[in-house]
Amino acid sequence: MEIIVASTIAVLTAGGVYLLLRLRTFPVILGLALLSYAVNVFLFASGRLAIDQSPILSRYGEATYTDPLPQALVLTAIVISFGMTAVLVMIGLGAYLEAESDKIDIAPDAEDTEKDAQA
Repeated sequence: MEIIVASTIAVLTAGGVYLLLRLRTFPVILGLALLSYAVNVFLFASGRLAIDQSPILSRYGEATYTDPLPQALVLTAIVISFGMTAVLVMIGLGAYLEAESDKIDIAPDAEDTEKDAQA
């Protein structure tokens, strides 16, 4: 079970880093989402992989429980990654509407460069 979770985290991280290094806006957003999923799985797995156990101690019964802190951290990370993705989408959309392309490394027009040099 642990090797499956570890390999899933590795694949998500590798895919996220690969997409973050692309020169277009949309793959960068997808890469950020993949990295946030990898972090969420890592945080969730850090609380030990326990099946069919409650997140809190029961008063009458065995003392087996899962750690509730990683679950709370994952919920917080989901909210933060959603907000960050929304901001990044709006920045990418604004850049696309202004430059009429979603490439990150667009060279400025020669006319714009001449106007800036004369001013």
